[in-house]
Amino acid sequence: MSAPYPSIAEQVGSVPDSPGVYLWKNAEGDVLYVGKAKSLKKRMRQYTSGQDEREKIPLMMEQVAAFDYVVTTNEVESLILEKNLIRQFNPPYNVDYRDDKSYPFIALTLDDPYPAIKYTREKHKAGTRYFGPFTDSRAARETIDTVRRIVPICRATCAEWKRVTAKDGAPAGRPCFDFHVGIGPGPCVGAISRDDYALNVAKVARFLTGKHDDLEGELGRQMRAAAADLDFESAARHRNRLEAVQSIRERQTIVSSRPLNMDVVGFYREETVAGVHVFVVREGRVLYGNEFVLDKGLDVPMCELVEGFLLRYYGDVTDIPKELVLPELPQWPEVVSAWLTEARGTKVSLTVPQRGEKHDLLELGQRNAQHTLMRFKVRTRYDEGRLNSALLQLESALSLPAPPLRIECYDISTLHGTHSVASMVVFANGRSDSKSYRRFKVRLDSGEANDVAMMSEVLRRRFAAARMADGRFGSRPGLVIVDGGKPQLNAAAAVLEELGLGDIPIAGLAKREEELFVTWSDDPVVLPSGSPSLYLVKRVRDEAHRFAIEYHRNLRGKAMTASVLDDVTGLGPKRKKALLKAFGSVKRLREMTAEQIAEVPGIPLQVAEEIVAVLAQGGAR
Repeated sequence: MSAPYPSIAEQVGSVPDSPGVYLWKNAEGDVLYVGKAKSLKKRMRQYTSGQDEREKIPLMMEQVAAFDYVVTTNEVESLILEKNLIRQFNPPYNVDYRDDKSYPFIALTLDDPYPAIKYTREKHKAGTRYFGPFTDSRAARETIDTVRRIVPICRATCAEWKRVTAKDGAPAGRPCFDFHVGIGPGPCVGAISRDDYALNVAKVARFLTGKHDDLEGELGRQMRAAAADLDFESAARHRNRLEAVQSIRERQTIVSSRPLNMDVVGFYREETVAGVHVFVVREGRVLYGNEFVLDKGLDVPMCELVEGFLLRYYGDVTDIPKELVLPELPQWPEVVSAWLTEARGTKVSLTVPQRGEKHDLLELGQRNAQHTLMRFKVRTRYDEGRLNSALLQLESALSLPAPPLRIECYDISTLHGTHSVASMVVFANGRSDSKSYRRFKVRLDSGEANDVAMMSEVLRRRFAAARMADGRFGSRPGLVIVDGGKPQLNAAAAVLEELGLGDIPIAGLAKREEELFVTWSDDPVVLPSGSPSLYLVKRVRDEAHRFAIEYHRNLRGKAMTASVLDDVTGLGPKRKKALLKAFGSVKRLREMTAEQIAEVPGIPLQVAEEIVAVLAQGGAR
């Protein structure tokens, strides 16, 4: 009899202790996840032994039936290989862009006799220099038009330029329209040499990388020199180009008096999607901003989300800055920095600012990332689809008779049995219905925190016949959630049975493991990690907790403002305020005589004498 096939955990035991990339696969051979490791064996064992605490991992490992791995010579090589494999396989458990659309670039065709400028979405190829990406295609086209007004350069779409290129740079014989209007340099009629044209190309490249100061200074010198030579036509052309550069700089936001060269990457996460906004800052000015939406990434640590984005974005970018300003460092900061440094040719720093102008700019980037995500959700009706899915998933997972269009959630807030309150929050069709929220002051005087008894009292009051008939409490819920585990659930279910409402579905949501306890099973219901249903019940529970805490703090605050001065006849709020302003505290007031207290404007001597008497007794309360 043949030996049983070794398990995944046993197979991982033979993986080498080397840097590399691993691929988890399902039974059909589809790649579920691609990851990198400094030690393949140690990292993969974390998956099989349950040591990886990310929420998505247990669900993924249930599907894993096989794996592959590739040993690399160093960690930077692992980083690059991981990026390429993620792009190739688009695994469902990796952080990725929301879609696979290509973003536009501005390109210079450097291998042509007279390099041209173009707007393109093509895959990058040798002999062409790319600038971008631009997530706003209109901004990319406007940039090309502006550049050509400042520095004459050919368009790649020009028919005469194509003829010149086909003839290996020889004049085509007739001028193009752009040459007639002064924005084409005229290689089509031999009006410019290759050397002079190459200088123009270099100026365009400097401008597109944000080096506007050099170009502005050069145009100013050329204008003055032409005017000194009485060549006023050339001076006017240089003046117009100089004004175009200055106009662009006026529109760019100045973020620093220093010539900073950096990209600021802001993130905003919500459920399973994240918005990203990249400010491209050169010479202390924001040249432009790029925005993206990441999917499949909420339940991964922020460091992994950041790293996944950096690999995808800077894998395409040719203009890598000296510094990246980030909300958190990537998983492998030294390796990512080395990879970027190799691509740029000089040192690239990764910074997480805690204060100052960089921190302020990062916060601005994060606010813009939030707006990026909001626009995406409105445009795609994202929330509507997620909420519908959440309600259907809850119906299935909790064996409900119908989707829970009205969910009520209850939470208790108390401090050692004092100032005990409860909240009732309502979600209708998956959305918060704040007008239906209710709060209860618990009447039970137990002298200690007894969440179970308090929950029973609150539910008995809410589901009493009079309240059920009261339109202000809304319709009958499709699902009741109580904050807590089995004890709270059992108590709540007993109350509903007692009131003849045992057919109302009810569940208890435990905080620690996010498990739903139900009356019909001893085992909790575990909703899939990252699922719409899980995020909905967590949001409902958190809202109930917030509402209860808010009411509890309000009651505690009122109680704490009560004072022994409340026992003084004739001492109202205005006189109390005057006393506290004069003496600062009740402790200082105790040290004063009646005559000293009576010196406070508005305090009669008779009231001052009673204050002294009440304070001497320690208050009658």
